Amino acid sequence: MEHIDPAVISRFDTRSSRPCEFCRELDPEFHGRRPLDQMVATTRKAIASAHLTEDGYVRHRMLELRRITSRAPLTAA
Repeated sequence: MEHIDPAVISRFDTRSSRPCEFCRELDPEFHGRRPLDQMVATTRKAIASAHLTEDGYVRHRMLELRRITSRAPLTAA
């Protein structure tokens, strides 16, 4: 393991991670994701950039964008 960058090791260290609450609530396919794609760093909020994998990040962002676009448009007063 000494040939792997320590920053990379800590990024994939699941001992310091937890499932993303945002994705768990909004993604009906959350439990079908790979385990690492479900996880976020414990030291950060449940935001896209806290995900341990790129796929987890992308899925989180897709959920955020879907949530934004599903809101009723604001009307001009």
